Amino acid sequence: MRKYMLLVVLIYFFNSINAQVKKPTLMILPSDNWCEQRYFMTEYNNQGTKQKVPNYKQVFQEDSEIGQVISKIGSLMIDRGFPLKDAEQEIKAIETRTAEDNMTISASSGSSIAESPLDKLKNRAKADIIIQIWWKVNKTEQGKSVSFILEAFDAYTSKRIASSTGNVAPNNAEIVPVLLQQAILANIDPFVAQLQSHFDDMFNNGREIILTIKKWNSWDKNMETEIEGKEITDYVNEWLQKNTVKGKYSMADATENIIRCDQVRIPLYDASNNAIDARQFGKGLQKYFKAAPFNFEVKLMTRGLGEAIIVLGEK
Repeated sequence: MRKYMLLVVLIYFFNSINAQVKKPTLMILPSDNWCEQRYFMTEYNNQGTKQKVPNYKQVFQEDSEIGQVISKIGSLMIDRGFPLKDAEQEIKAIETRTAEDNMTISASSGSSIAESPLDKLKNRAKADIIIQIWWKVNKTEQGKSVSFILEAFDAYTSKRIASSTGNVAPNNAEIVPVLLQQAILANIDPFVAQLQSHFDDMFNNGREIILTIKKWNSWDKNMETEIEGKEITDYVNEWLQKNTVKGKYSMADATENIIRCDQVRIPLYDASNNAIDARQFGKGLQKYFKAAPFNFEVKLMTRGLGEAIIVLGEK
């Protein structure tokens, strides 16, 4: 009986450990510089300002190497237990949306917020980390050599969290993806350790997002308006202290018209083990302000996965 109980305890212990050891979800893309060098760029209108961004659809349709390169790097990451989102398939899914809006517009004032093509991809795939690859083939008398730069960015904050560079000595291999795999394999473990360290920090201290609370010009209140003896800014502080991980956030700006909070740490997962992004977190604050004693009209907007914008006074 004691042996049976000990076995049960051990099984529970190891299951608990395995449940806590989570890996970040990755998505692999060519770097902006790689796309620029090969003319895989396009322009989009960001509220009147034209910006150049990689045209990933064109990349996957026209480049013969990128799919193989991503597959080779992906296999190295999968071997180390990291789940992958397929960028090419996610792009195809986005393309099938025939009536997708490029802008979120206020019906009352016409105010809008743009979403870049990369933001659309991030929102669709909901990967934790974006890995970008750049490479260059060098031809020598001894054969081809390849130089590479591998960089990882937090998909929510766009902060660089890991990087690796290297090259493979000239050899007779003709296939670029194979050369790249050889070069990256020699440098992959320190890179993976950086990824896991960042994710462990998120797991323990929460995912980092930006939260902004604004007001419409037509609203007859502002952030300094008192409700039941406290300013709206005070209520925001109280809500964040209760709903962030370990009460971690920084109020970077607080005026009568705007509250801007950065380094806002939110849980990675909800009670159903689904990933939480800025929109889900912002919905909580939206519901808070729509209820008594406030009863405000509230609009929720987002930029990418990592920024929620609450606008008080109308929808």
